[in-house]
Amino acid sequence: MPLGKAADRVGALAAEVQSYCAANAIPSQASRWARYFTEGYDAWGLLDKNHPTWTEQQQSWLEQYRDLGLRGFLKLGERLFQSGKYEEGALAIRFLKERRDQLDAKTFAALGKWFQAGIGNWAHTDVLCGEVIAPLLESRRIVLAALAAWRQSELKYQRRAVPVAMLGLLKAPAKLGPLLEFLRPLMMDPERVVLLKFHSFARREDSGWQPVSDAPQQLYH
Repeated sequence: MPLGKAADRVGALAAEVQSYCAANAIPSQASRWARYFTEGYDAWGLLDKNHPTWTEQQQSWLEQYRDLGLRGFLKLGERLFQSGKYEEGALAIRFLKERRDQLDAKTFAALGKWFQAGIGNWAHTDVLCGEVIAPLLESRRIVLAALAAWRQSELKYQRRAVPVAMLGLLKAPAKLGPLLEFLRPLMMDPERVVLLKFHSFARREDSGWQPVSDAPQQLYH
């Protein structure tokens, strides 16, 4: 698909998603889960798992815009996360999950732009890792080197994504040492949402490993 046409199609779907969500918004439900997001939560109130957004409407969009391809849905994710609305980010992840197996080291780089666009909470980060990134690591479609630069990101949720995505590697026999060495740049991360996941990863496999004594004790509970 020519670049101009592809951009038009991405824009059309983004507008359609946003228009649909606005038209079906349930204000009384919009703040239902806000207590779990200390840094703010902006939603349309459509998170009921049985809402048509997540059943027939999501599938309808996937079929109608199948021609976008992997790169188109990666671009769409940037557009949807820019809005800050929770459901739009969730849809971006669901769309990408359908094309997860098309991602490789080259196309994976575009996923980092989602954090720059607006991934700003633990839930989107962890779902993206669990549904997309961790399976790619487990299947070896990507290797840890693809996440190396994320460890130094200025965006804390992009840094958090590294240990969360790596949790899947603990399902298969593997030496913990090299994995912890890869995570070493995060072991004294100033952000709690990152540091907690580092220690969670370390304790998952090796009960004898002790967190560094300089870190605040409240992080270990």
